[in-house]
Amino acid sequence: MCVWRNIRFRIRPLALINYTVTLQDLLSLPLEEKIGQLFVIGLPGPSLDAPSRSLLDDVKPGGVCLFARNMREARQTRELLDGVQDVLNVPPILCVDQEGGLVDRLRRIITPMPAPASISTVEAAAKLGSIVAEALRVLGFNLNFAPVVDVVSESRAQANNGLFSRTFGASANEVVELAGAFLAGLQDGGCTGCLKHFPGLGASAVDSHEELPVVELTMDEMWETDLVPYRELNQSAHAVMVAHAAYPNVHLQETDQSGKLLPSSLSYAFVTELLRNNLNFDGVVLTDDLEMGAILKNYGIGEACRRAIGAGQDMLAICADPGRIREGYNSILDAVLAGKISETRIDESLGRIAVFKALLQPALPFDESRLNSLSGEIENLKADLK
Repeated sequence: MCVWRNIRFRIRPLALINYTVTLQDLLSLPLEEKIGQLFVIGLPGPSLDAPSRSLLDDVKPGGVCLFARNMREARQTRELLDGVQDVLNVPPILCVDQEGGLVDRLRRIITPMPAPASISTVEAAAKLGSIVAEALRVLGFNLNFAPVVDVVSESRAQANNGLFSRTFGASANEVVELAGAFLAGLQDGGCTGCLKHFPGLGASAVDSHEELPVVELTMDEMWETDLVPYRELNQSAHAVMVAHAAYPNVHLQETDQSGKLLPSSLSYAFVTELLRNNLNFDGVVLTDDLEMGAILKNYGIGEACRRAIGAGQDMLAICADPGRIREGYNSILDAVLAGKISETRIDESLGRIAVFKALLQPALPFDESRLNSLSGEIENLKADLK
């Protein structure tokens, strides 16, 4: 752990910059645009065509997340992100899931990156974070939904839960060391990171993309293993993504009005009581994609959005279907207009979003030759891992 302590002190908060967003800016928006700031949305395709422009105009989201369907080559990706910024009045969070290995959104643009599970030293983890940061900033991104800090021990590794090779290390301490070093490299490079998937999916037996995981952990097991990365990295992280999972053996587990286990992403007990109040996390908290099977097989998108805001989530991720994005947005707007969600509650999240946006670094100048050089650095890193 001595090595980790040295790495830990190198993680520093991203320098405040003039990202032209203040709390007063957000609080002075019309209600419709305030609601838009709560959403991170996906776009249909690789260009800012009429359907994409219409979606941005209708929702005016606080963030936009790109996927493989949106990225064909480097210049096109940068032009798409620059175009999104031009369309939106409030500078957006521009994000992506760039973990490496199985979840590598940049594989069409630069050399595929190694999986986190292949990283065994803090130096390699920090190097990977540094490479990811520079590549993303050249392309125009300012937030990476990484690192994954789920703890997948040897006894948990056989489960078909979608986490294979996506996590660092095989114990809570290794996750803290290696994911912490990756986060240091990423944020030292000017790209904000996001810890996921709170409160921990390492012991899940199914993939939340398909159905709701029911994780048979006790509170003691969760505290001693799965929550360790959040306890240790809390002060270095600015964003946490909450999983869609149920924990029936944990006293925090809630049920809905029909008696079904409530997913952690929609739970006040997990989001507000545990993450905010117990672990003292004061950054932005957002849902995993609300279009996953764990949610859609149990709730409509509108109900899920309302429950998530009630739980204390700051931002709601809806990443694919434009109809569902609009439905989710309208469900929150209608709830506020009807007095079912107070505007004060919306303003609480806007306060955290304003602080978060003030931390975001501007894009680097577009430089395709530098991306080619980074491809070489990735090849060297992978060679060193063998």
